[in-house]
Amino acid sequence: MSKTEAATSVLVFFVNGKKVTDDKPDPECTLLTYLRDKLRLCGTKLGCGEGGCGACTVMISRLDRDRNKIKHLAVNACLTPVCAMHGCAVTTVEGIGSTRTRLHPAQERLAKAHGSQCGFCTPGIVMSMYALLRNAAQPSMRDLEVAFQGNLCRCTGYRPILEGYKTFTKEFACGMGDKCCRVNGNGCGAENEAETDDKLFERSEFQPFDPSQEPIFPPELQLNKSYDEESLNFHSDRVSWYRPTKLQELLQLKSQYPAAKLIVGNTEVGVEVKFKHFLYPVLINPIKVPELLELRETDESVYFGAAVSLMEIDAYLRRRIEELPEEQTRFFQCTVDMLHYFAGKQIRNVACLGGNIMTGSPISDMNPVLTAAGARLEVASLDGGRRSVHMGSGFFTGYRRNVLKPEEILLGIHFQKTTPDQHFVAFKQARRRDDDIAIVNAAINVHFEPGSNVVQRIHMAFGGMAPTTVLAPKSSELMVGQRWNQELVERVSESLCEELPLAASAPGGMIAYRRALVVSLFFKSYLSISRKLCDAGIMPPNAVPKDEISGADGFHTPALRSAQLFERVSSDQPSYDPVGKPKVHAAALKQATGEAIYTDDIPRMDGELYLGFVLSTKAKAKLTKVDASEALALEGVHYFFSAKDITEHENEVGPVFHDEHVFAAGEVHCIGQIIGAIAADNQTLAQRAARLVRVEYEERTPVIVTIEQAIEHKSYFPDYPRYINKGDVEKALEEADHVYEGSCRMGGQEHFYLETHAAVAVPRDSDELELFCSTQHPSEVQKLVSHVISVPAHRIVCRAKRLGGGFGGKESRGISVALPVALAAYRLRRPVRCMLDRDEDMLITGTRHPFLFKYKVGFSNEGLITACDIECYNNAGWSMDLSFSVLERAMCHFENCYRIPNVRVGGWVCKTNLPSNTAFRGFGGPQGMFAGEHIIRDVARVVGRDVLDVMRLNFYKTGDYTHYNQQLERFPIERCFQDCIMQSHYHQKHEEIQRFNAEHRWRKRGIALVPTKFGVAFGVMHLNQAGALINIYGDGSVLLSHGGVEIGQGLNTKMIQCAARALGIPIELIHISETATDKVPNTSPTAASVGSDLNGMAVLDACEKINKRLVPIKEALPTGTWKEWINKAYFDRVSLSATGFYAIPNIGYHPETNPNARTYNYFTNGVGISVVEIDCLTGDHQVISTDIVMDIGSSINPAIDIGQIEGAFMQGYGLFTLEELMYSPQGMLYSRGPGMYKLPGFADIPGEFNVSLLTNAPNPRAVYSSK
Repeated sequence: MSKTEAATSVLVFFVNGKKVTDDKPDPECTLLTYLRDKLRLCGTKLGCGEGGCGACTVMISRLDRDRNKIKHLAVNACLTPVCAMHGCAVTTVEGIGSTRTRLHPAQERLAKAHGSQCGFCTPGIVMSMYALLRNAAQPSMRDLEVAFQGNLCRCTGYRPILEGYKTFTKEFACGMGDKCCRVNGNGCGAENEAETDDKLFERSEFQPFDPSQEPIFPPELQLNKSYDEESLNFHSDRVSWYRPTKLQELLQLKSQYPAAKLIVGNTEVGVEVKFKHFLYPVLINPIKVPELLELRETDESVYFGAAVSLMEIDAYLRRRIEELPEEQTRFFQCTVDMLHYFAGKQIRNVACLGGNIMTGSPISDMNPVLTAAGARLEVASLDGGRRSVHMGSGFFTGYRRNVLKPEEILLGIHFQKTTPDQHFVAFKQARRRDDDIAIVNAAINVHFEPGSNVVQRIHMAFGGMAPTTVLAPKSSELMVGQRWNQELVERVSESLCEELPLAASAPGGMIAYRRALVVSLFFKSYLSISRKLCDAGIMPPNAVPKDEISGADGFHTPALRSAQLFERVSSDQPSYDPVGKPKVHAAALKQATGEAIYTDDIPRMDGELYLGFVLSTKAKAKLTKVDASEALALEGVHYFFSAKDITEHENEVGPVFHDEHVFAAGEVHCIGQIIGAIAADNQTLAQRAARLVRVEYEERTPVIVTIEQAIEHKSYFPDYPRYINKGDVEKALEEADHVYEGSCRMGGQEHFYLETHAAVAVPRDSDELELFCSTQHPSEVQKLVSHVISVPAHRIVCRAKRLGGGFGGKESRGISVALPVALAAYRLRRPVRCMLDRDEDMLITGTRHPFLFKYKVGFSNEGLITACDIECYNNAGWSMDLSFSVLERAMCHFENCYRIPNVRVGGWVCKTNLPSNTAFRGFGGPQGMFAGEHIIRDVARVVGRDVLDVMRLNFYKTGDYTHYNQQLERFPIERCFQDCIMQSHYHQKHEEIQRFNAEHRWRKRGIALVPTKFGVAFGVMHLNQAGALINIYGDGSVLLSHGGVEIGQGLNTKMIQCAARALGIPIELIHISETATDKVPNTSPTAASVGSDLNGMAVLDACEKINKRLVPIKEALPTGTWKEWINKAYFDRVSLSATGFYAIPNIGYHPETNPNARTYNYFTNGVGISVVEIDCLTGDHQVISTDIVMDIGSSINPAIDIGQIEGAFMQGYGLFTLEELMYSPQGMLYSRGPGMYKLPGFADIPGEFNVSLLTNAPNPRAVYSSK
């Protein structure tokens, strides 16, 4: 029988219990695209497209017919080919619960525990939890840790997600039932102070989880074996997909198509196809070939088929580790330890070890382990039959190449059991422990002479030190016959440095660090094995000094402990009044069920086109030719837009200064600048066509990337430097006891909002345009669209319902997408859509501003600062954007909380050939404060005093003036400082740290305190205004609109709370639909930490107008209800619609034109104390504890405010420890996705995470005394 006789070409699978049949599936189509575009199930989100963020997580259920067991797997839909779903059941977030029917406990607990802010990552996290619950009705905390390794959240800081979900775990279960202190909130006997509360949500209100009520596996799939037994053939005009079910059939296919790619999890090929645009014409899916799924054990080894998933290998080995003697399982233990940090669980659920071996990545987690083990592989081909090969010397023949022939198939891998005198250890060092590729990894397999510490033979394998995994045979040979001791370590360390030199030009950089890691990881291996030999009595107990032995250990995720303290509301506050209460985010339930609509979730419209961008590949060049003819020749491609399609004036845009272009005009200034745009029938076609547009350049020099290069070439924007002066700096420096000069620098940071920039434009009539846009500034988009298409603003409506995160990155940069989309829709008279892929977004949109500070500081012998002369440089990128204002805020925040009587601050905005950098949470404030904290530590070090004493000596006090002449009113930094010292048990921890450090040579702990002062207001005076609109309907329901945008920060929730108190009605009667320019005009951006201040006061103004109109009616009906009052008002012809407006008074300081005004409306303060442990051998670290005390006035919603604080802390933690933007010297951004750019993950949160809101600190300058 030929290989096609029993084959089918009809794809059949189930989604949320419904059968899906497709007789022409596209082999290139992912499950995510199919769910969103064909089935309109948009709860599953696109966050990165490379399996790194988890936003696209769904559950796949398969029947294992051999064991008659249904497997439930969380997988990344963005990588999963839809053709691989044949015979499977797919469950999306929509399939487990909804707000219209009933929420699943996994949805409810996340939402009610305040674990959803922007909500874009929420469906993926819910589905990871749901899949875990389907496999373990009562999981452990470790299960929880593993389940979320592949999920990222940029908003919450992870703590509330874990708090909500730990209620499912064994550890949380208690014999006390409902009387458990963790359920009723008594805090295990802790006494709460009368004025504070510590319960953000009520666990006892959660609905119980009943695993027996889950949907069943589709009976049709369970009863019909043909779905698993039939071969599949699917074909498109570019790619063919085969799923053989017999080994002979597989070997025939590989013989016929030697270059064919075997797909199991698609975790490598999927990324290559998506981001490297590789085309593989033949794909083979061997997951039904029994020989590749085999799992068998002998006395010597365990054999795993090449297609067995990594999670199945992990589970089997863990079971055998429990059952077999320890000396037999050392290789198994090493494997499961390495697999724990291998990608995320979604990847491990489907990825196979065979794929990892055959891909041959030089930084593979498992290849060094298998190479050191000399693992035996079984391979087969049609003509050559079966043979065995060993991983080890000579197996890898070059970068991603090995000794297997093109027509050969890897059948399986033998995992050898170890012997009593054999020890096996492996270590990996990455930027982030969970779900990250290695920088360097090492595996050491050593055999000793029986009962001794004399090396019989040893194999050491390293990854990240060559184009392939490499052994160190010379160093290994040196060790044979030698005793395992410190002297040997020193000899081997020298040998390894010579044997693995690593060229200075090696890809990946960090050359010195990687060289050092080779020696460090070997030394850790020495310590680890020595400890075992000491325990076994083979080496004397003191063979390794006691203070060194902990150097063998790695870090492990600790069990989370946390506390959140906030001001308790007054007992006489009416029950309907929600202000000050931890209310759940208004859209949290919809976000947890996937019902919340984001820009790209808007249903496709008839005739809609997609816009694909042509981006510059040069950082500085003249455009000599742009030829789109080849692209336009493709069927389904409609138009190519470029600078030729609009006038020079229309093409000039920008948030303040019009120094940018919609499309590059004659020259490009950075890589990623938009040259043109292709309008086509769909995204795939538009992007493919965009790559066919031929662009020719005439390159120019110099290409300026860094601040130092800008200084060298004096590449500054006009009118800089600018200065702020106070006192006589020169005189104070002359008179100072000490003068110290220093510098510090800070890199950029990618916003990494989970929802990338997106826009949908729809023509209305002949001269109207409606935009749905993921922007923090709808009015800016409206204004610039008006400018570009030369249509008045009143004919353009820009709407923003919600954003999947923003952090400042969508304040001004949204125009990069919105303007071309609007132009295309207006010109073509058809709806047009675009949502950037993650790599495009990171390449195009700019980052937090890198800064360089150079300072000279004068101070007394006690450490009292008397003068500071500081230069501030920021890297603006190629256009001004908001860089002038970011610099100004940094210049106003460089002193942080410290009074400096004599100041000269100079500021330079550097022009470079990078994408224009932009607003990012803090807007220059964190960069400025970073300099201040460097200065205070320099001073303390020079005078030899404790830095805390020097801080307190220099703290501002109430009534002091800043260097920009603003008096500080109610400045509670000393209170925050003292509260945080007490809350954190600072002095006790300091003593414990000193003891710890004395007892550990290779592990050290440190404790740090950082205070903050942040000024709240827009730096540009006219932006400090807001509007609101209230419409009340006959049934008493209230529709509220305001000028702010819901980004995830809970602004809409707070505005509903403000309106509820002002109107005296329950929050259930109030709804906010969207932010739209036809409801509230001329809005300011939602930024600068003033969203609730400005819009809250505008909402109050509108409510006051309504209340005044209702006074006569309430007097006439004193016992009436709200609905009765509204009904009567309507029949009495009283207007039930009102606008509100607010402008911050006394703002807009200028030393000459407005000297009596303020720069900032008020300041907010906070203090954070963290304890960190460092592995001195590798540089790895762990945050042991963090305590934060924050002054935010009287909180409108403590749950939302604490969530913002925690999320901001984790974002700052990422900025300083994990996140690194990597550029080539030519300005190409290398880190364009979560694979290279590492955000903090679930495992990175502090082991103890406590946040307190300062009590009894009302703020009279904002809505309801909040900040």
